[in-house]
Amino acid sequence: RALGNNMINLTEYKEVKEALEELGFDLNVIEDQEPDAALGNGGLGRLAACFLDSLATLGYAAYGCGIRYRYGMFKQKIENGYQIEVPDNWLKDGNPFELRRPEYAKEVKFGGYIRVEYDEATKRNKFIQEGYQSVRAIPFDIPIVGYNNNVVNTLRVWDAEAINDFQLDSFDKGDYQKAVEQENLARNIVEVLYPNDNHYAGKELRLKQQYFFISASVQAAVAKYKKNHSDIRKFYEKATFQLNDTHPTVAVAELMRILLDEEGLEWDEAWEVTTKTCAYTNHTIMAEALEKWPIELFSRLLPRIYQIIEEINRRFVEEIQKKYPGNQEKIRKMAIIYDGQVKMAHLAICAGYSVNGVAALHTEILKNQELKDFYEMMPEKFNNKTNGITQRRF
Repeated sequence: RALGNNMINLTEYKEVKEALEELGFDLNVIEDQEPDAALGNGGLGRLAACFLDSLATLGYAAYGCGIRYRYGMFKQKIENGYQIEVPDNWLKDGNPFELRRPEYAKEVKFGGYIRVEYDEATKRNKFIQEGYQSVRAIPFDIPIVGYNNNVVNTLRVWDAEAINDFQLDSFDKGDYQKAVEQENLARNIVEVLYPNDNHYAGKELRLKQQYFFISASVQAAVAKYKKNHSDIRKFYEKATFQLNDTHPTVAVAELMRILLDEEGLEWDEAWEVTTKTCAYTNHTIMAEALEKWPIELFSRLLPRIYQIIEEINRRFVEEIQKKYPGNQEKIRKMAIIYDGQVKMAHLAICAGYSVNGVAALHTEILKNQELKDFYEMMPEKFNNKTNGITQRRF
């Protein structure tokens, strides 16, 4: 929880506790009033929290980026000996630590199609997304205080708002569903952490969530860089995107999209920037951490992103063929797009400059079993970072 953690890191805990006691208040009781922020769970959430604390304490300038979920996984209750799951409405009384920053809002687009237009001036094709739906991503910034060092970093969680609000004309015609369609699209994205993805609608929502917070975060990072620096080709000198498992891997293609379509870089220039910016932490060898998306869903929801991943894959497969001529088995095991699926872990390894496991044993399993083919082809990328724990938070 933020209150206790911030007081410890400001080295004010003892003084505040004593002052409250004089007033007849118990600090522990006050701390218990703060709900846990429902922003992550399990190892991923814990590592993210410790990572942010550690970065601030070590004096690195860092942002942690995610979604401002209305509901966490669930609250667990035991009734008559059975577990009952109820929604965890952690924001019902507001969150005093967050600051809404509408001036940094970004637009995120889903669906539609890509129109290609030749630009005489630049002698290049322009890729224009049309017929899409979009939402506005609004950042809420939460301070992350370093331990005893005057550093305050930012946890930036994105909320979604409709770009076109309530449609009165649809409402007047009796089409009540269409009147609130845009608002519902936005609301669904930020409603709940990890929607169930064992059905199609859940898969689609989960991919929307991932692209939503990644697109907003990457756009914000590029805009922040451009405020003080004119050469986008040197972006990687000032920024690294550490991908916390495969959920944010679409950042690879989103950065490429911005560099190609908005900044006007050539493919090789954009690829150099991207591959020097992205790094990948693999948390587990379980299937859900090596996400795969059906091509049909991925290309329909993110048409331009899919085109870019297709080209990354085409070039990567060429590399594999050069290194292992005639070895179809290597392509089957390593291609980013294969067998009707887009494989996010493969994209992260292909594009990342560093791939780490989170324990010595885990990293060895990655190198010798799960990701053996990748390790054999690019051993210099693989390394281990044993998950630490923030002692103060612990």
